[in-house]
Amino acid sequence: MLGASALLLALALMVVRFLQLSWPVWKAHGLGWIVGTHWAPAEGIFGALPFIVGTVVTSVIALVIGTPIALGTALFVSEIAPAKIRRPISDLIDLLAAVPSVIYGLWGIIVVLPLLQPVEQFLADSLGRFIPIFAGPPSGTSFFAAGVVLAIMIVPTISAVTREVFVTVPQDVREAAFALGATRWEMIRYGVLPPAQAGIVGAVILGLGRALGETVAVLLLIGQIPSISKSIFSGGYSMASVIANEFGQSQEPLHLQALIAIGLVLFVVTVLMNIFARLLVGRAKA
Repeated sequence: MLGASALLLALALMVVRFLQLSWPVWKAHGLGWIVGTHWAPAEGIFGALPFIVGTVVTSVIALVIGTPIALGTALFVSEIAPAKIRRPISDLIDLLAAVPSVIYGLWGIIVVLPLLQPVEQFLADSLGRFIPIFAGPPSGTSFFAAGVVLAIMIVPTISAVTREVFVTVPQDVREAAFALGATRWEMIRYGVLPPAQAGIVGAVILGLGRALGETVAVLLLIGQIPSISKSIFSGGYSMASVIANEFGQSQEPLHLQALIAIGLVLFVVTVLMNIFARLLVGRAKA
């Protein structure tokens, strides 16, 4: 009880301190700077919307790509794979979470970008004229490249939590489904997935929280362009990456305070999403 109270107090103090340090920005611009589209610290203009959009776009791309892979892996390990290889596969997947972010970023630049270029070009040529988000030409470092690497980074988180949720489904449910003549896939579809639904949603939100706060890998791959683009093949910026890139370079106090304000927004959103996800996972286990 004491430890939990101390943790909540620490989180509250962090929010208060961030708010104190960034208060001049809130006082000068109100909430308008959050929806501003122009970022020019040298001119005293601070618009955070390009960074918010970049964070959302890369995170959504990561979820769209990473969630099916993570869920498929979790189902394979918990329901299909032979017992003797389940633990090694789980350990290998969990090891991905231990790889430093900068390694993912370097790997993305050296390996992933060359592999994505023909894919991006194909999507731009075939779909770009009809669907604006696929419009070309591809720029190399982009929202899409950052999202693909983020997808790989969130797979261990979603997969690990989902496996725990699947384990909580009683074995009797599986045996009853087989006794009624269900195939393995029908057993999974009707016996395992429905009771695990809340836990799956919680796992996905936890993965989203990881994607929202990722810094170094996104900084190396997103392109570092503070603008809003309709195409996912264009460069951009995220909240975490702009803080990491400009915090040590900021000369004006208001610039520093604006970066702290962006950090406050990111901190609050991430904490709330993680709390919500934990509640959903706890509900699934109950």
